[in-house]
Amino acid sequence: MNHTPPSPLCSAGHSQLLVVDIQAKLAVAMDADTRREVYRRAGSLAQGAGVLGIPVTVTEQYPQGIGHTAGEIQGMLPEAVRVLEKTTFSCCRDEGIMGAVKRAERPQVVVCGMESHVCVLQTALLLVEAGFQVFVVEDAVCSRDPRNKANALARMARAGVIITNFESVLFEWLADSRHPKFKEILNLIR
Repeated sequence: MNHTPPSPLCSAGHSQLLVVDIQAKLAVAMDADTRREVYRRAGSLAQGAGVLGIPVTVTEQYPQGIGHTAGEIQGMLPEAVRVLEKTTFSCCRDEGIMGAVKRAERPQVVVCGMESHVCVLQTALLLVEAGFQVFVVEDAVCSRDPRNKANALARMARAGVIITNFESVLFEWLADSRHPKFKEILNLIR
């Protein structure tokens, strides 16, 4: 990839959002409060991306067995979203998903989803290896065991992934309180 973004901050003009495997049957294995937090924050990121014209790709790990994207998230996805199925743990090992990420021609990939230590971790590490600047949204990812999430975030950070949070991403995408979509994005945070 090797398009160097102008800054270590997320930029609406350089970013794309990758929502990894927030599926109903997988989500029920998560702590209920954590699950709701991930739904709300990942959903807000998807809505914000839609408002700002940022490409969104949603992945589903073996939906025949795990089900489709949770209904709580489906209602928050922008119209132009791409929903792609996979069996590989890393999105990068799926030709269709990696093709969609490359075709977006956005060097920054903002990642949220489940589970932090499996699909999110493997995706983020291989995206870095492929030359993308990767932002993992700490409060929009989860694992069944919080220790696995903590370990995954530490591994990703050591590998060059920028660990961030959903509010930082949304405000970095806006960059200025005079942005014409400021109030609309602000409503996603409240």
